[in-house]
Amino acid sequence: MRALVQRVERARVVVDGDAGDSDPIAGEIGRGLCVLVGVTHDDTAGTADRMAEKIWHLRILDDAAGVMNRSLADLAADGKAAQVLVVSQFTLYGNTDKGRRPSWIEAARPEHAEPLVNAVVERLRLLGGTVATGRFRTEMKVELVNDGPVTLMLEL
Repeated sequence: MRALVQRVERARVVVDGDAGDSDPIAGEIGRGLCVLVGVTHDDTAGTADRMAEKIWHLRILDDAAGVMNRSLADLAADGKAAQVLVVSQFTLYGNTDKGRRPSWIEAARPEHAEPLVNAVVERLRLLGGTVATGRFRTEMKVELVNDGPVTLMLEL
């Protein structure tokens, strides 16, 4: 499992019109983390749980002195909103070693990936996060203001 984590001032996911859905905004957060999650074939519920824990405790938020020394867990412990936007992103497993067209063979099929992305979301919620999401299997536009900029790739 891979997660591209970005510290953001705000972020949202806009989806192309689903049938019967009048709100194009699937998920939206203020200051927090925008996390793009990619799943590969051998990932399990345990992998999803470990990834959520890693994201939750990742110390990339500023403390009072402006030093990256705080995590979402710290915010929640202080009674502040620990906001996370989680978006499924199979292209994190794009392989460009050969040629110019990425191979997606390392990316898990949607039937395997969707429950594991959902497991990351649910674990973050159980930990105390305010979690917004994109919509699986839709065309999405992710809009964000990267704070710092701070962007990290996590891999399990």
